[in-house]
Amino acid sequence: MHKQFVNNVIKKIKTNNNVVGLAIGGSWITNEIDEFSDLDLILISKNKIAPNVKKMTARAASFGNLLNAFTGEHVGEKRLLICLYDKPLLHVDIKFLTPDEFYIRVENPIVVWERNNVLTNIINKSEFNFPYPDFQWIEDRFWIWIHYVSAKIGRGEFLETLDAINFLRTNVIAQLLQIKNNKLPKGLRKAEMFFSRNDLERLKKTIAKYNRNSFIKSLDEIISLYLDLRKELYPKKIILQTKTEKRSLKYFEEIKGRI
Repeated sequence: MHKQFVNNVIKKIKTNNNVVGLAIGGSWITNEIDEFSDLDLILISKNKIAPNVKKMTARAASFGNLLNAFTGEHVGEKRLLICLYDKPLLHVDIKFLTPDEFYIRVENPIVVWERNNVLTNIINKSEFNFPYPDFQWIEDRFWIWIHYVSAKIGRGEFLETLDAINFLRTNVIAQLLQIKNNKLPKGLRKAEMFFSRNDLERLKKTIAKYNRNSFIKSLDEIISLYLDLRKELYPKKIILQTKTEKRSLKYFEEIKGRI
């Protein structure tokens, strides 16, 4: 299904002199595409198409039976068009770039079609840079977040507590666990496949139910995981927020005592 769609795209763009190449990122790079995978296409053209939504959508519509599409502001990328096609039903992300913009990338995609080796030459002359979390940035915020969640538990704002715990799991714990397991820090992506059994079981313990006792257990595990991951991953140059840590943990213990 995925290969058939890509082959159809290649047939379409070969006749367009403005297009200089097509590359595919994500699971295609590691040959891990399965029936549930989406496609991450990178379309390189001489003249800019993005962020003109009408032009982006028109180009996407020429590739198949486009049901709907929207741009990627929610991930900070206006040059990205998130598409859903039918017959077959397929999620396809298309990033519209020029050759100059292709120099800056988070991975080396697989080039599936190009004119005059344009994309291959750019890949050979430049390096990709996947954004890793800033350990100091996390440490400077983590214990204030712990105090925040503790206060929400104390007040009884259960939905807010659930949201905050989910935030910590996705944006802190999962990122660090990905690094620990020698994977790119992509949050919870494929955690079931990538994480060690012990790491996955501990991560599952951070999933809270809608009650105070469950929140307490979840936050306890988040704190324990963070301390272990901090010890294993953080370099010595990271300045630990010891005073904030002690005071926030004391406050968390006070909240526990009230329940």
